[in-house]
Amino acid sequence: MGLVRRGLRAAGAALRVVHDQPADPSLIDSRAAAWRLAIALIAATLGNAPMYVLAVALPAVQSDFGIGRGEAAFAYTAMMVGLGAGGYLCGRWADRFGVWRVLALGGIGTLAGFGLAASAPGLTVFVIAHCVLLGFLGIGSSYGPLMADTALWWQKRRGVAVAVVASGNFLAGTIWPPIVQAGIEAIGWRGTFWWLGVVCGLGIVGLSLFIRNRPPRIVVLPPSADARALGITPNRPFGLSVNAAQWVLFVAAVGCCVAMAMPQVHIVAYCTDLGFGAARGAEMLSLMLGCGVLSRLASGWISDQIGGLRTLLLGTALQAVALALFLPFDTLASLYVISAMFGLFQGGIIPAYAIIVREHFPAEQAGARTGSVLVGGQAGMALGGWLSGKVFDLTGSYDVAFVNGIGWNMVTVAIVIVLLWRIRPGRPVTSLSRSTGGGVTS
Repeated sequence: MGLVRRGLRAAGAALRVVHDQPADPSLIDSRAAAWRLAIALIAATLGNAPMYVLAVALPAVQSDFGIGRGEAAFAYTAMMVGLGAGGYLCGRWADRFGVWRVLALGGIGTLAGFGLAASAPGLTVFVIAHCVLLGFLGIGSSYGPLMADTALWWQKRRGVAVAVVASGNFLAGTIWPPIVQAGIEAIGWRGTFWWLGVVCGLGIVGLSLFIRNRPPRIVVLPPSADARALGITPNRPFGLSVNAAQWVLFVAAVGCCVAMAMPQVHIVAYCTDLGFGAARGAEMLSLMLGCGVLSRLASGWISDQIGGLRTLLLGTALQAVALALFLPFDTLASLYVISAMFGLFQGGIIPAYAIIVREHFPAEQAGARTGSVLVGGQAGMALGGWLSGKVFDLTGSYDVAFVNGIGWNMVTVAIVIVLLWRIRPGRPVTSLSRSTGGGVTS
């Protein structure tokens, strides 16, 4: 705990001597934006570490505390709940106080969280550390807020830039598990957690000091005549109120992430049931996440060409196709291929929501709105993981679980199609859209 206190004092001293830099419109799409993007990617890779560390440490934690696997896994559920709340509130704080302050706070939370978990005498303290410090502050500050902030620094290559930051989540899943496993074997899970706190927590705080500039003031062009006729402005996204539009995207995020969770959570168990063994399932999961990194970068380029909504439609439609392929094909070779396809199809879905928010919502609300929508994604992942297992328990087969995922996925497809229809040029103007207005914000 002395190490945690020293880290907190050092971070606090650093934060007291720095100040915001003035916004500069010339920074858009600049080398400074690219440098900031690289820092954000590293920070996201450090900040998302807790999401993947616990899965590796779970057996050791279970043995140390003398508890069941389900009890030990409850810390992960609590962390996801904390992340859901933190993603929204950290986004709001980033809009108000600047993303660097929120990221620094998250770094302090990561340091304290790993330290508290490492010194936990039992499950209760361990769960609190994961929920409040690692989930709410740690991951909550380094995922949605960084994507929202990045979208404000880029115009021409916004999709690619947001995808790069979002890839930090998958990179964390690729980098940290083998490091954590080696650490547990060498110094135990508690010692490994202490080192993770120092490296990730202080690393995030240090990186935050390099991104103190406020976002450039991006000039927003007036809506087109068609958009004005439909009542579509940044204050009326898709011709809806801002809150209504946010809820629509929230439901869409729930639907696609319930479907996304099915193979991500259950592919290992599915392979075990088929007789291929857990090791083959773990390889498929790793392949899936690795292809997800490539997918996020490619989908970022696609977003720059066709926009966030169409990219979301493309990703969710292809995700449904991949889920459907799990039904007729269950050989080992085919599962490897389908797992790779699923990763390539689903990787760009989440970043597309950040692009949609930036394209259709007021820029000064980007952090809060992006965080709110991503809460829907976290809720969908949590629901999908549990629901797929419940369906399996009731039916004795994963076939129905795959069909269930496809059904949820099609809800998102339907929502995106409706939103695209609402903003299409030449759509007949309703009496509601004629009567609505709204100013243009920058």
